[in-house]
Amino acid sequence: MSTAESAAVSAAEVNSLFADLHSSPGLLLAVSGGPDSTALLVLAARWLKTLEKKPKLAAVTVDHGLRAESKSEAAAVARLAKKLGVDHRIIRWTGKKPAAGLQQAARQARYTLLVAAAQRAGASHIVTAHTLDDQAETVLIRMARGSGITGLGAMRRISVIPGREQSARNDGLLLVRPFLDIPKARLIATLRTLGVEFADDPSNRNPRFTRARLRDVMPGLAREGLDAHRLSVLAHRLRRADAAIEAVVERAMRELAVDAAPGAVAFDAGTLRSLPAEVALRMVGRAVALTGDEGRVELGKLEALMAALNRTAAKASFRRTLAGAMVTFAGNRLVIERAPARRPKPLTKRASAGAKRRKTR
Repeated sequence: MSTAESAAVSAAEVNSLFADLHSSPGLLLAVSGGPDSTALLVLAARWLKTLEKKPKLAAVTVDHGLRAESKSEAAAVARLAKKLGVDHRIIRWTGKKPAAGLQQAARQARYTLLVAAAQRAGASHIVTAHTLDDQAETVLIRMARGSGITGLGAMRRISVIPGREQSARNDGLLLVRPFLDIPKARLIATLRTLGVEFADDPSNRNPRFTRARLRDVMPGLAREGLDAHRLSVLAHRLRRADAAIEAVVERAMRELAVDAAPGAVAFDAGTLRSLPAEVALRMVGRAVALTGDEGRVELGKLEALMAALNRTAAKASFRRTLAGAMVTFAGNRLVIERAPARRPKPLTKRASAGAKRRKTR
């Protein structure tokens, strides 16, 4: 690791990291007590002192209750926040914890609790401490899962909070990640320079979890040139390409959609087939998400639908449902509309007979 990659974050860098947030009415910091989020708390408090007009700053620690140490770690964050003059709350994730998919469930619970806290505090942004290392791991995880261009773009500096794509349009609450270009080592160096202690979560090294296993792999990849910085650059370039494709799709949706019944979207199939495959794929995906009732479509399922469409002869026809939408191809028109409501399953003969016997007793 070079000296620059392990140097403490300077005061000038701090101002740059938070510069676009100075006009926000309020910021809610997500602080677990680990090195990354502890650095977020410390550096955000330092940045706030340099401003004349200050956004309201608050911090929240979500105690998931998954480790015996979590309660004392949350209390340590509370003490540090008080020392820094930052309002702080501890929120606990209560209830039964799932045996499978624990990290995903904890993540969803954390965002739900943070959103509620941000709304109570009047914050416009939830600020998290995701680092360059986290970004690189996210790229690898999504690559392993077969994500497309959009998924491989990984995390953005400012984005909608996961699971709130519709709600964000109404309340404007956003997620911001100021440390996405900062290596974790630099945040640790910053805390050590300032003499600030932080917690060590052993689950970050537990091979049960995907990210922990990837952290063991990263040094070997870095020796081959595929380090966190390279993976982050890849994500940045893919986000740029994704934005360009989306702009083309937006224009194509306006110009190439043909007349259809209210609530439906229709395209001339011949025109659709003449477009670049990625553009046509996204147009159909948008139409399905717009007319269906299940939100964004899984990429693999959408690709299967388009493959079936491309195999269908010009004078043939087919009808399929996907994500709550019905896709019909006939007469060289592709029509996408809300699928009819599913009929409830009838009782089986055995169940019906049993019901009759009970009735006659």
